[in-house]
Amino acid sequence: MCGICGFTNATQGDEAILSAMCEVMAHRGPDGEGLYVADGIALGHRRLALIDLEGGSQPMVRSTGARAAEISSPARTAAGAPCADACSATARGAYAIVFNGEIYHYRDLRAELAADGWEFATDSDTEVLLVGYLAWGEAVLDRLRGMFAFAIWNRATRELFCARDFFGIKPFYYTQRQGHFIFASEIKSILEHPAYERALNEDALAAYLCFQFSALPETFFKGVFKLLPGHCLRVHADGTISERRYWRPTYAIDRNRSEADAVDAIDAAMRESVRYHNVADVEVGSFLSSGIDSSYLAACLAKENPAIHTFSVGFSLYEGNRDEVSWAKELADQLGVANASKHIRQEEYWDAVSRVQWHMDEPSADPSAVSLYFVDWLAAQQVKAVLSGEGADELFGGYCVYQAPLASRRLGWAPSGLLRAASRAARALGVRGANYLERASGPVEDWYYSNANDVSFSAAERDRLLRRPPAVPDPQQIVAPAYAEVADLDEVTRMQRVDMAFWLAGDILLKTDKMAMAHSLESRVPFLDKKVFEFASTLPVSQKVSPDQTKIALREAAERAIPHDWAQKRKLGFPTPIAAWLREKPFYQRVHHAFTSPAALEFFDVSLLLKLLDDHKAGAADNSRKIWIVYAFLEWYRIFFIDGRVPEAPSIR
Repeated sequence: MCGICGFTNATQGDEAILSAMCEVMAHRGPDGEGLYVADGIALGHRRLALIDLEGGSQPMVRSTGARAAEISSPARTAAGAPCADACSATARGAYAIVFNGEIYHYRDLRAELAADGWEFATDSDTEVLLVGYLAWGEAVLDRLRGMFAFAIWNRATRELFCARDFFGIKPFYYTQRQGHFIFASEIKSILEHPAYERALNEDALAAYLCFQFSALPETFFKGVFKLLPGHCLRVHADGTISERRYWRPTYAIDRNRSEADAVDAIDAAMRESVRYHNVADVEVGSFLSSGIDSSYLAACLAKENPAIHTFSVGFSLYEGNRDEVSWAKELADQLGVANASKHIRQEEYWDAVSRVQWHMDEPSADPSAVSLYFVDWLAAQQVKAVLSGEGADELFGGYCVYQAPLASRRLGWAPSGLLRAASRAARALGVRGANYLERASGPVEDWYYSNANDVSFSAAERDRLLRRPPAVPDPQQIVAPAYAEVADLDEVTRMQRVDMAFWLAGDILLKTDKMAMAHSLESRVPFLDKKVFEFASTLPVSQKVSPDQTKIALREAAERAIPHDWAQKRKLGFPTPIAAWLREKPFYQRVHHAFTSPAALEFFDVSLLLKLLDDHKAGAADNSRKIWIVYAFLEWYRIFFIDGRVPEAPSIR
C-alpha cells in the first residue's frame, strides 16, 4: 500500500510541485519516495514496502513494450537521496506506472505472462500489473484479484490510463485545472498543486448531513472528483477524458443449493482468500474484536501462520457486560495467538478528532473512524499489514436493518396510507415503533438509503438546518441508480447493493484506508475478494437473514474456525460511548464552542444546533449522532479552510 499522485502537461521544472504533493502524504509511504518527470507527465510515489522490498520501487518505467524486461525505477529514498543515474528522476520509458494496492495473485499472473514470453526484472506485483496492461490492454482489469488504484502513462500516445478496484478499497481523486489533469490518493496532495484553488462544495455538505459521509461523485472540494469503484478512465493527449465502468456486481441467486453446501463453499472461499491476502514479504497481522468478522479472519490466518499478532481496542466506559477487549483476549487465548490491546481514554479520543478529520480529507461523521485510528496505531507498532473484516456485512447480510423487510411482511395486510399515518402519529407522540410502521408502509426504495438512515438528518431537517440549502437531490434520488441495477431482486439484496455502492465505498472503506495509512499500515480486507463476492452474490435471503439472526450461512462457516459463542454473537458494530460523553461538561462545552463559532454561523441555523445539543444533554432525546455529524464537519472545515495547518497528533499511551 502506498500513495500515488501526478499530473499531465508537466515540465522539468515541476519536480518541486510533485515533491510537495508526495511529501504531504508521506505517512502513506515512509520507505521511499519516487519522482518521474518526463515527456509531459509527472508521476509521484510514496512507498510502504511489503512485496519485493528491494526491487519494487516506483514509479516503475519500462523502456519498451517488447517482451524483454527493461525496467527502471526512478526512485529516491525517503531522506531524498537520489538514485543512481540509471534510475534518475528523468529516466525515460515508453510506459510508466504508479500503483497503490496489492495484486494478491500476482505470481499466478506472472507465470501466465512468462509462459507467453514476457520477461521480468523484479518480483513485484507492480511490474506484473504493468506487463499485464502491455499484454492485455484494459482487459487486464478483468483478470485482477486485489485492491488497486493506479495510473499508467503511454509515452507514444501521450495518454494516461487510470483505474480503481471493484469495491473502492483504494481511493483515487482527480481534478482538471489550467490544462492539467491532477490525481492523487489523497485530496490534500491535489491541494499542493498551484493550479488548484480550494473552494467548498456546499452540495456535498447537504448530502453529507443525510448520509454522514461524502456521498456525491464530486467531493467537498469543488471540482475534485472521486473515480468511482469499478471504473477506469483515459486522459487523452488533447486533455479530454473518457470514463467507463469496467465492472458491476451481478447477482444470480441459487435457491436450490442447500445451506450445508453453502457453508462448505463459504469456508473454502474465505480460507483461500485469507491465504492470498497473506502474501507479503513482511508479517501480516489481524484485527480482533468481539465480532464474527475479524474473529473468523484471525482464526483463518492463524492456520496459515500460528505466530500471528492480533490487535484490539475498546472503551473502559462502554456500557455493557463486556467490552471488545475482554472478548478479543479470550478468543486470542483459545486460538493460541498473541494479542495486544488498548482501552481508549476519553481525552485521547477527543484529542484525536482533528487529526482524524485531516487524514480523512473529507468530513467523516462515523465515530468508529476515531476508534480505528487507535487500533491502527496499536498494530503499526508491530506489523506493516493487517487483515480487517470490512465487507462481510454487505456481502453476507450482516446489518440488523436487513431484517426489516422480513418484519414488515407481518403488516402486509394493512393499507400503506394507514401505516404512514400511524408512523407520523407515533413519531409526533414520541412513541416507539414509528420506524417500523414507516418501513412497512412501502418498498425499501422509499425509506432506505444508507446505514446511517436512523441517525442522520432527513432531507426536511437538513433544509431547515442549513442557512443556504442547495437544490440537491434527496437521498432516495441519489441512491436510485443502484436500486435500478437490482430492481428485479428481493428487498434484502437491493439494500445490500445500495450499501455496497454508498455506505461501503463512502464510509467503511474510506476510513479503513485513511486511518491505517495515517500510521503507515496496510489494511487488507479478505471479505472483499472478487471470488468471495461471486459466491456471496448467489445466496438467497434465507441463507443471509431471518427475523432472529443475520449472516446465517457465514456464521455457520465461521463455526469451523471459532467457538459457537463468537460465531453467533449479535452484531455490535464498533461501540463508541459518544452519547454519554456529550452529556459530560468538558465535551459538551467543546461541542458548544464549535456550534457557536463563526463557521457554524455561516452554514447553519445555530439555534437549531444548540437545541439539538441541549436536548441531548438534558436527556430529552438521543441526538448524539446528529450532533457528531455537524461537529465533524466543523472540525474538518476549520482545519482545511480556516487554520490551514496540520493538526498535532494526539499523545497516545
